[in-house]
Formats: sequence, C-alpha cells, structure tokens
Amino acid sequence: MMNLKHEKERLRNECKNLRASFSEKQKKQYDKEIFKRLISLYQYRDSSLILTYVSKDIEVDTIKLIEKALSDGKQVAVPKCIAGTRNMEFYFITGLDCLEKSTFGVLEPKTDICRRTENFDNSVCIVPGMSFDIRGYRLGYGKGYYDRFLSGYNGTKVGLCYSNCVKWKLPNGKYDETVDILVTERYFRKIKNPIK
Repeated sequence: MMNLKHEKERLRNECKNLRASFSEKQKKQYDKEIFKRLISLYQYRDSSLILTYVSKDIEVDTIKLIEKALSDGKQVAVPKCIAGTRNMEFYFITGLDCLEKSTFGVLEPKTDICRRTENFDNSVCIVPGMSFDIRGYRLGYGKGYYDRFLSGYNGTKVGLCYSNCVKWKLPNGKYDETVDILVTERYFRKIKNPIK
C-alpha cells in the first residue's frame, strides 16, 4: 500500500513537471484540440447534463466547455467538496459568475445561489486526472473525491488528458475507478471492459 502511494506521488510529480514545461501557446493549442474532440462525441451531443470540473491552470481547460454546453442549451453542474469528508456534491450553474474560490483554491459553485442535483440522468461526467492509462484508470490528486463519486455514477465518464501524460499502465488500487472514454489532443479512445 505504501509503495503504491509513493509510486502514485512520483507519477503525479512527473506529470506536473511535464505540464509545467508547456509553453502558453502549446497548452492553448492542446486544450483547443481536446475541446474539439470532446464536443464531437455523440455522448456529448446526446446528453442534456454535463458534469464537469472547473479547471485550474495545470489542468485541461474546461471553461470553454462550460460556456459551450450552456450555449448549446445543456444543463451544467460542477462539484463542491464537502468539508471534513471525501465526498462531493454537484450544483447547477448558469454561468461562470456562479463560481467562487474554495477548497484547494478550486472554483466551486456558490451554494447560496446554485441548486444541488442528485439526478444524473442523461449526463456525461468530465473527469480530471494528472494521468490516465489505456485501461481507463486515472491518476488523480490523491484525495479520492472522484473515485467515491464515480463508484455510484452510471453515466458516461470521459477523462481529459494530454497525450504525453497517458501511460500504458498506471498502478491502481481496488477503489480506483475507470473512465469510459479518454480524450487527448491527438485522439480519443473508447475503453472496453477494464481489467484490474
């Protein structure tokens, strides 16, 4: 267990360094290509609800996705981490002005003006990760929020990642969840029956 934790931390640092090495121009181009591939998926087109993280500087950008989904008439819900737990809840937003800086410096919904949802019918969940592997396993930030949520989520799970951070096989534990589709700036990959 300790070796798994150390190996994941080593890989996190490796991916952080890779991402930090992108020029601003490179990152914008990669984000643009990922965005184009993502919105071309029929799973995106046919969904009525997009569950998405709100990106930080080091992550694949989702701000453009939020704006596009709203302009396409879709509902958009973003996560709020619950203090003192490893759980998160999703709240509908109608624009970026519904967000405020909160846990871990992440933009989260203003819960006094946003409505919580527990109904994820006809939704797609956009999943962040420092790295993913070809089986759909992800390397997150080590807090477990997304794995807990995804374990009970029945919609389509889409991971966003830069191709140079995709690995052949990541170390994974029994509580690690997989995504159904992986989207990078170079390709998208449908994951079939992941095996631990």
